[in-house]
Amino acid sequence: MQLTLWTYEGPPHIGAMRVATAMRSLHYVLHAPQGDTYADLLFTMIERHGARPPVTYTTFQARDLGSDTAEIFKQAVAAAYERFRPQAMIVGASCTAELLQDDPGGLSRALGLPIPVIPLELPAYQKKENWGASETFYRLVRTLAPAAPAPERPKASCNILGPTSLGFRHRDDLREVRGLLGDLGIAVNVVAPLGATPADLGRLGQAAFNVVLYPEVARSAAQWLEKTHGQPFVETAPIGVKGTTAFVEAVAALAGVDPAPILDGEGSRLTWYARSVDSTYLTGKRVFVFGDATHAIAAARVAAREIGFAIVGLGTYSREFAREVRAEASVHGIEALITDDYLAVEAAIAAAQPELVLGTQMERHIAKRLGIPCAVISAPMHVQDVPARHAPQMGFEGANVLFDTFVHPLMMGLEEHLLAMFRDDPEFHDRVAPSHLGGRPREAAETVVVAAPATAATPVVWSIEAERELKKVPFFVRGKARHNTERYARERALPLITVETLYDAKAHFSR
Repeated sequence: MQLTLWTYEGPPHIGAMRVATAMRSLHYVLHAPQGDTYADLLFTMIERHGARPPVTYTTFQARDLGSDTAEIFKQAVAAAYERFRPQAMIVGASCTAELLQDDPGGLSRALGLPIPVIPLELPAYQKKENWGASETFYRLVRTLAPAAPAPERPKASCNILGPTSLGFRHRDDLREVRGLLGDLGIAVNVVAPLGATPADLGRLGQAAFNVVLYPEVARSAAQWLEKTHGQPFVETAPIGVKGTTAFVEAVAALAGVDPAPILDGEGSRLTWYARSVDSTYLTGKRVFVFGDATHAIAAARVAAREIGFAIVGLGTYSREFAREVRAEASVHGIEALITDDYLAVEAAIAAAQPELVLGTQMERHIAKRLGIPCAVISAPMHVQDVPARHAPQMGFEGANVLFDTFVHPLMMGLEEHLLAMFRDDPEFHDRVAPSHLGGRPREAAETVVVAAPATAATPVVWSIEAERELKKVPFFVRGKARHNTERYARERALPLITVETLYDAKAHFSR
């Protein structure tokens, strides 16, 4: 067992909760002790839901372990049904309650409730959040959309599968995708899980095909619908201009409609900028990408093929999609990083020495420590990555958002570099007070030495003069200059890095 401070995914019952919270008239009874009810905060504080999740906890205590915890669960299920009267219920256990082996499914069946009650078996010590969301949605679809004689289906009709609560920009992506399908004349039959009821899942078979926006959540359900209802599905992520174009062509082909009206339209401003002279500043920038599989693969493609970045790292914490990420990494001539250990990700980023990181909120913290610009493109996310404004990643408007997301950190980094270049200007440096305060020099700071980052194998110390000289190095190669200088000093057992050491290292590695 590994002790960790951060985790990319929660346990699988959090994934089930994302599906339950996304839907209407579905209730989740979770066998859990006091202390496992923290998940409410994910939705009310991060995603800022106006209501708490539709979840009832048994919240048994330590003193209950010597009595009948199964009876506590049965009482909680019965009380939840009487209070909420949902169309269907899902029942399961948290990671702690799983150890009690109380069998939530069997206990709930014994109550004989007049609604479907779907038991979830989510092995908390083997699987994680996205798998839990996928398994929950699959079980719901399999139970509530049973195989039946194929109805007359309009060819230009589809279901949209995958968006959930607490998904990265799912709400905004859905709005863009519905707009694209509407412009093509394709009717949307059901969107699920987000906004759907259990009764809506019973109508899934009435569409001609399915659109899978997030395979991590909906691929299993779409494969079952294809097998039992004969519905093909489109899994092309409409992220970036090329991705959106491929998506439009794929759904148009299944629906038998002409994609030209959309593809010949205004599209995205990203392509205009990519052809402009200004974009040459971005060409060849070294980028490290990490996140869930869908967003990591799409971000790498947009960065490389539409903006001109060089991908120097690509990885995911979604082990179930390791094959797809490895295939994409091979296109860029690199080896994929498949891990859920943030320390391994940090080591890989430090070794690759990128000029931009595209990742999760974990990579944002890592990049900040390493002094590298970063943009968040995937969950896990912070509340600041759930903007009140419309900010999709999918569709042509999503391509505009992505372009801003990728480019602005680099532009701000350039601005910081210009500030650093003029740091010692007599009228513009950090020891001069603001002009409206008289511009008198501030008191000089004491000369100190600054320790190198704690990640170094052997500690080395920088003199304040060397640190000041290092700041004159452009920000986009400063990390590499620091790394090489520390390596040079370590190999020669130099206890202190001075200005002379810095230039000696530069000469050494320039040969």
